[in-house]
Amino acid sequence: MTTELAVLAWGCILGIVHIWAAVRVKTRQYGTKWNVGARDEALDPPQPIVGRLARAQANYFETFPIMAAAILIVSFAGLTGRWTGIGAIIWLVARVAYLPLYAFGVPVVRTLVFTLSVVGIGMVLWPALTASF
Repeated sequence: MTTELAVLAWGCILGIVHIWAAVRVKTRQYGTKWNVGARDEALDPPQPIVGRLARAQANYFETFPIMAAAILIVSFAGLTGRWTGIGAIIWLVARVAYLPLYAFGVPVVRTLVFTLSVVGIGMVLWPALTASF
């Protein structure tokens, strides 16, 4: 298996971590009865950590499909190489770092780490964008 595809698999696991972290803090605030119920009731405003983890999860699931598509494109086209592998790893490491940075409300650094993850996506996608037609 290529580095890129291994990163894609770990990215799926990270998606599950995002879901688990967000629902864990929400359940802590609203209770287990809320979690296992129909969730139809009006809720108090979320605590800051609940909102931050929900936004981090949303951000992840906005960008994960782009990275997944980039990895699949270069993999199926046979365009993987050293730089696409490095780009994939940069993306994954940045996304792993992004979650606690967002959870703890760290400004600026969180945005820089997000930007680094986008650079990783670009590194993976670049060979597909520059391939001859």
